[in-house]
Amino acid sequence: MLIMKTLTVQIPDSVDEKAVKMQLAAYLYDKGIMSSGQAADLVGITKREFIETVGLYGVSIFGETTDDLEKIING
Repeated sequence: MLIMKTLTVQIPDSVDEKAVKMQLAAYLYDKGIMSSGQAADLVGITKREFIETVGLYGVSIFGETTDDLEKIING
């Protein structure tokens, strides 16, 4: 079982809280610190929604970076 810490961050009301959580979750998932399910829980969305959305943050669910994929596409 993963031991979790609590982090409190104050952000302006104009900042989208879910977007900040998604950025953090995407980073932690990309670095292998959290699983997709744990990252989804952090954001408050389903695992499926996280997997479908994380690519918008430059994170591949397959382990490749966007640079890796561009090299494959462009040869």
